Amino acid sequence: MLVVVKRSGQREAFDRVKIVVGLRAAAKSRPLPDDELEAIAASIEDELVGGGEVSTERIGLLVLDHLREIDHVAYVRFASVYKGFDDAADFERELTLLTKSTAPKRH
Repeated sequence: MLVVVKRSGQREAFDRVKIVVGLRAAAKSRPLPDDELEAIAASIEDELVGGGEVSTERIGLLVLDHLREIDHVAYVRFASVYKGFDDAADFERELTLLTKSTAPKRH
């Protein structure tokens, strides 16, 4: 059984539905079909199976990795909650990182 270790140190059984709920919130009003969000959650679960214990931090980073590839708006929405953005500078910093990591190299 996969156990999730929360930031507080509390442990609970892994629940893929929680990932789907977070993805749906981030993807609200975005052109991302529910089956694609379910597939992301299943892929993350597959990556984690056999790990025994996994931190919520690792799960969050995996979600961000997947969202970075498919929808930048959903990525920033998820990042704002996951990373606890406090002000506009947090959004600016994240957008800078996002565009740097995904922009094609220019010659």
